[in-house]
Amino acid sequence: MEIKIGIQHAPRELVVETDLDSDAVTALVTGAGDVLELTDTKGRKVLVKTEKLAYVEIGSPSIGAVGFRS
Repeated sequence: MEIKIGIQHAPRELVVETDLDSDAVTALVTGAGDVLELTDTKGRKVLVKTEKLAYVEIGSPSIGAVGFRS
């Protein structure tokens, strides 16, 4: 699932790909204290101070396409 995080005064959004479902991400965002902590699909942690969050966009589950379509 792709998560886009807008950060105040930052020119670009932060994009995180995670294995969590939409409900789990929503729970993490709404339950975050001072810092929002997410782990991406490669095991890296992303930490963002919640006071700097502008928005969090939770995308649909991503399905990787492999090969060619005929």
